[in-house]
Amino acid sequence: MGLVYIVGAGPGDVDLITVKGLRCIESADVILYDRLINEDLLAYAKKDAKLIFCGKLPNRHVMIQENINQSLVHYAQQGFVVTRLKGGDPFVFGRGAEEAEVLAEHGIPFEIVPGITSGIAAPAYAGIPVTHRDLSSSFAIVTGHMREGKDDSIQWESLAKGIDTIAIYMGVGNLPYIRQQLLKHGRDEQTPVALVHWGTFAKQKTVTGTLMNIVDVAQRENIQNPSMILVGEVVALREKIQWFEQTNHQSQLKEISV
Repeated sequence: MGLVYIVGAGPGDVDLITVKGLRCIESADVILYDRLINEDLLAYAKKDAKLIFCGKLPNRHVMIQENINQSLVHYAQQGFVVTRLKGGDPFVFGRGAEEAEVLAEHGIPFEIVPGITSGIAAPAYAGIPVTHRDLSSSFAIVTGHMREGKDDSIQWESLAKGIDTIAIYMGVGNLPYIRQQLLKHGRDEQTPVALVHWGTFAKQKTVTGTLMNIVDVAQRENIQNPSMILVGEVVALREKIQWFEQTNHQSQLKEISV
């Protein structure tokens, strides 16, 4: 019997993977990896490691979840060390728990390796703290899309009235609906909102607005997934403490001048 590591690869910047996560890549005989990981991480794999792409695009899956589950079981039963490499953290909207359940049902040993989730990392790279002593004492992470055929079970009134900072994953496609629900349940239309596209990658782009105008901003700037939506007063701090995009811009200017 082999062993499966379910690993969070972090939000995109290669340097943000954990030490243990990197060791799991280096020791794996088989790596099943998702679309949103930084593929530069695969350079740390053994030369003879089998690399299997499991990426999912909106409305199109290279491998459906059931096939991924079967592959994990298959290779582990062959005696291989398997690393399941997932973007962010495997237990934060990553289906890591579903995969762990299947492994447990088959008696396959596994370990969960946490990763830095985009709901914290993307705002940090955009200069937005999710908590702040003066502005935010509560923070919630929310899925921005529902499973097909399922009713919306999100507690919008609780989010709108009871949470200072809301981080919404993969919600740009539903941004008009998200905006409508927050306003309907009492959030002020002047609440600052940020959209962080490809957070922590070199191509990161951040745009800001308010609940009143953020849909128009997103359309004008052509912001699509993968993006994090941040709602709350902490977004205003970006004007003062943004750093990553400025650093990248300065580096590009330096390269041009050289």
